[in-house]
Amino acid sequence: MTEQKINPANLKELKLLLDREVEKRNHSDELSYAKPDPLLIASRYQDESIALICALFAYGNAHSIVAFLESLDFSLLQEKEEKIASVLAKHYYRFQKSEDITALFIALRRLKKVDTIENLFYEGYKKEANILEGLWHFITALKAVYPRKSYGYDFLAGSMPRVSAQTGTYKRYLMYLRWMVRKDALDMGLWQKIDKKDLLIPLDTHTFHVSRKLGLLERKSYDMKAVLELTDMLRRFDSKDPVKYDFALYRLGQEKRV
Repeated sequence: MTEQKINPANLKELKLLLDREVEKRNHSDELSYAKPDPLLIASRYQDESIALICALFAYGNAHSIVAFLESLDFSLLQEKEEKIASVLAKHYYRFQKSEDITALFIALRRLKKVDTIENLFYEGYKKEANILEGLWHFITALKAVYPRKSYGYDFLAGSMPRVSAQTGTYKRYLMYLRWMVRKDALDMGLWQKIDKKDLLIPLDTHTFHVSRKLGLLERKSYDMKAVLELTDMLRRFDSKDPVKYDFALYRLGQEKRV
């Protein structure tokens, strides 16, 4: 049966509706081949490096994302660099050539010898509890251990913005942080050092359009300012865990219920 579309009249009603959606979606059945999501693959391994690979390839058709992730041998993260390059020689995904995919695996392998991903994020985050500062610190470290310049790799691994508030949404990284920091039936909660109250909404096109239709977001541009505006609005619903609404908003858009 197709569920009715929703059209809440005010913010109080909207909060009640979203809280119900969060509770309904907070179940492992939401991650399946019928409802594909990269978290389906990441949650099998409970590993911060594998989860990051799953998050960074999370763009495009959801079925294609899951199929590609299942084609990867994540045990390569423990192998020598020559073997990584050899095994991944015929792999590609949309903007990423085999060399770009190989670069990510090698970079994460090298990074393990430097520090954990959590600690690298925390190093930038800890001074002002700023998620974006943590992200910029991590991207700098990732690029430093395996420098590579290509469109595919820069798209995958991200780059440092000139002005933080005017940059893109960094949706895949913010989704990864949701997976790592929050703990429920969906999110893995593998990290302990970052507070979930400081997380930012992983804004994708579904969430962006749904949030505008529901009156949660006024900004018309799909950028970091929209991320900050929407997160601030969701903090009015739950100041300690604003990003808990992310998955529900995403599904509402994906299922065209708004």
